[in-house]
Amino acid sequence: MNRFFLLLCLLCAGPLSADEAAWAAWREGKAVLIMRHALAPGTGDPAHFKLADCATQRNLNAQGRAQAAAWGKLLRQQYNGKIALYSSQWCRCLETAELMAVAQVQPLPALNSFFAGRGDRQQQTRALLQRFAVAELPEPTVLVSHQVNFTALTGYFPASGEAAIVALPLTAPATVLAKITP
Repeated sequence: MNRFFLLLCLLCAGPLSADEAAWAAWREGKAVLIMRHALAPGTGDPAHFKLADCATQRNLNAQGRAQAAAWGKLLRQQYNGKIALYSSQWCRCLETAELMAVAQVQPLPALNSFFAGRGDRQQQTRALLQRFAVAELPEPTVLVSHQVNFTALTGYFPASGEAAIVALPLTAPATVLAKITP
């Protein structure tokens, strides 16, 4: 019922655009923003990948770092209060979140990549759905993750640095209120 009401409000928002209504839902804690990490050229990670060693991972390039900074600027334009910021433990996600400079980054293993068998898609997606199975959060929330996690939740393939504002409670497939690039 709550999701239906939120969708109805978005459709009947009057002078607000759908994106503005989605941002309003995010600011009110009725939606979360999930994003794919900023640009880190390549696919997957090297065979010698180690979670605790960024030198063994695919990392952000200069364009990716600029994307992350642009996200921070956009988020601060949308909201100037406390934001909850969760990230995958992969270095490219943590760096994306840190460069946004909007909140202290909280690593969340459910956001870790499960590409090429590195994690457990079903278990991680279920953990994320359980964590955000609420109708409202106390503050706007940002989740920085990977393409595979994003696609598992939303059903679409995001570009690097792309995000979606999705309605709470989080479901799979998620109810996408807006797709956003910085």
